[in-house]
Amino acid sequence: MSNDQFDLFGDPIPAVTPELRTSAAARVSKQREVGPAAIDAPLQDVAARLPDDVFLGTSSWSFSGWRGLVFDSSYPETLLSRQGLSAYAAHPLLRSVGIDRTFYAPIGEDEFRRYAKQAAASNPAFRFLVKAPMLFTGPRLRSDDGVWSDNDAFLNASLATSQFVLPATRGLGEHCGPLVFQFPPLGPRFTRAPARFADRLAEFLLALPKLPLPACYAVEVRDPELLCEEYTAALNAANATHCIAIHARMPEAREQARHWRESSPILPLVIRWSLHSGFKYEEAKERYAPFDAIVDQDDAGLAQVSALIEEAHATARASFAIVNNKAEGSAPLTVRRIATLLAQAGTDAVDG
Repeated sequence: MSNDQFDLFGDPIPAVTPELRTSAAARVSKQREVGPAAIDAPLQDVAARLPDDVFLGTSSWSFSGWRGLVFDSSYPETLLSRQGLSAYAAHPLLRSVGIDRTFYAPIGEDEFRRYAKQAAASNPAFRFLVKAPMLFTGPRLRSDDGVWSDNDAFLNASLATSQFVLPATRGLGEHCGPLVFQFPPLGPRFTRAPARFADRLAEFLLALPKLPLPACYAVEVRDPELLCEEYTAALNAANATHCIAIHARMPEAREQARHWRESSPILPLVIRWSLHSGFKYEEAKERYAPFDAIVDQDDAGLAQVSALIEEAHATARASFAIVNNKAEGSAPLTVRRIATLLAQAGTDAVDG
């Protein structure tokens, strides 16, 4: 008796051989490959005039609304998260990206290595900015049932080294840029004694492994009270720099910049443009989704970021500027605005 099966029209259904299964898997993989957006001539011109030591990028890359801006089509965000980085890195202005997921939980060396491989396939000079897990920057932890307790891992250099610094630097290799320790609002326990916080910060940073440039340690705070002279001294002692946070809680970028200027003269400029002034995070997210257009231009913020990048380049420092969708509505378009302003400034300098 034949083992052949027949479809509804009486035709035999071919047996599923290993070869057929492999061929089908290849077709599915090809169909799900994420492609880069087409690059127009004006964008190519701006990219050609952007200095090699300027690394612009966005916070993450998995946004389906970036069709035509970064990707050639609208893809599921789960697919973009896994496979979209090569297409992202093919964009001539997007030379860096922020890995934000690490703020919520550590990831392993292999995952970092996979990210580096994807990005390097499109841009061998690509660099990552990585946020440290809040496990090491939050003094309190909340349990699943809502109970708060002191966090033993807060500013624990040994744990931060083994669970974050070594996996990130070994996995990313030459593609590693700034490692950012972002501290959430710490409350009066710390803001009333900023010098004491600075002392603990210095002790923590000094105990971490040394990094080769342009990889470096950067510190971002959300309490302006912590931006004191002792804070700057702590960064200098550990050869770390201040991450300029453009956020409603913090002073303007140009005011924060002195903490970068007073750091080592070889450390890069690090900026994270996170949120449009006057909005809360969820409010901005709802207002700006699907992040495919500039909704609220922040010309003052744009001018300050561009001026600081120009200053960094003029003093032979690299610069990393990572933009969130919540800054103006669409991070790739804000990056283009920054790059265009930088290109124009370069043209004006030549003309002058």
